[in-house]
Amino acid sequence: MLSDVIKITGKVALLLTDSDGQVKESREIPNLVVTAGKVFIAAAMAKTTVNTPAAMTHMAVGTTNTAPAIGDTTLAAEVAASRTALSSSTPSSNTIAYACTFGPGVGTGALVEAGIFNASSAGTLLCRTVFSVINKAAGDTLTITWTITVS
Repeated sequence: MLSDVIKITGKVALLLTDSDGQVKESREIPNLVVTAGKVFIAAAMAKTTVNTPAAMTHMAVGTTNTAPAIGDTTLAAEVAASRTALSSSTPSSNTIAYACTFGPGVGTGALVEAGIFNASSAGTLLCRTVFSVINKAAGDTLTITWTITVS
């Protein structure tokens, strides 16, 4: 009997720099591909006009570290006006890397969660992660690179 399993995993790289470009923090953490994200991937595979969802285009950060759950459709507490357009979406073999930069004055505060969406507001959540607090000051820049692997 033939058997095959598809697994979708992700990792998130966080890089916080100050106004002079000096690294304040650098981390790599795992994430959760939520049910809505898996449905998004399956619909994209159908590649029909009716079923194909809009591509992932934005990231957001938030301030609540409630553990990610498979049924999540939003961040627990998205920072107002933090949703930012992706700077790149780079597919390679069985991975895709999404990159986003939250510049000075965007997404400031005690951040503990992040997510990828396919809209500038509302939309479908692909992945969500929580992490120990990153204190992003008004002059800081936070760069997030999110790599999704299908294996």
